[in-house]
Amino acid sequence: MTLIELVVTIAVGSVVVAFMALFIVMPMLSYASQTRRATLVDSADSALRYIARDVRSALPNSVRVTTSGSVTALELLATIDGARYQANGPLGNPALSLDFTAADAAFATTVPFTQLSLPWTSSSAYLVIYNVGIPGASAYQMANVITPAGTTITIAAGASANQDLVTLSPAFQFKYGSPGNRVYLVSGPVSYLCDTAAGTLTRYSGYSISGTQPVSAATLAAAGATSGVVAAGVASCSFTFNAGTAQRNALATLELQLSNAGESVQLLHEVQVVNEP
Repeated sequence: MTLIELVVTIAVGSVVVAFMALFIVMPMLSYASQTRRATLVDSADSALRYIARDVRSALPNSVRVTTSGSVTALELLATIDGARYQANGPLGNPALSLDFTAADAAFATTVPFTQLSLPWTSSSAYLVIYNVGIPGASAYQMANVITPAGTTITIAAGASANQDLVTLSPAFQFKYGSPGNRVYLVSGPVSYLCDTAAGTLTRYSGYSISGTQPVSAATLAAAGATSGVVAAGVASCSFTFNAGTAQRNALATLELQLSNAGESVQLLHEVQVVNEP
């Protein structure tokens, strides 16, 4: 083999290898991009469904949204269960009805709590009646429509199939009655902070109810909140909540954009919320 033949062989081989690399690398790059997009779609969809689940179970009129700098904050009061209280007691036992004229330590339900194992007791949960989210009737103010922090709530089975007996210690006077006799059992507040500067969407829980909405991780950490990252790579987000009226359901619109290595996906969810107190 002469030197010329060797050079020609190397040149032809290089051209063949280059063409082979072209046909191999492009599909590999396309596959990697498609994988990243699929991962981003799955992450964004999971995050939005996570938020939607909390929003659907939120106490009526408790969802609030605030934007501060690069942070969009969504807060709600999470419910554990709900029932319908007895508004009028039988002549033989009028104590079964809930009294709105004075502090009442015990009442019965006509529709029971269904998510609890009875008997049930807690001093960290709250009972809420007729939260409409306005001054004087807002659970965030911790007055009038919600039991005070530290109230011991005990729920036991009643004499009939649809009756639960609820006791409060100390007794509490709810200021307003619900048109549908609804009473909600609330575990506490939940917040989502979407920080585009940090590129994260984080869920916070386990902190105290406050009239001022927390809009920073530092404020929530100081309040004793526990946190968990729901999504990373957040490029933008938008949360809106239209409360509607007692006759019309509320609508939450959740929009989230995630990015990774040049790939970007943007998803939008609309959540119908039963918002009648």
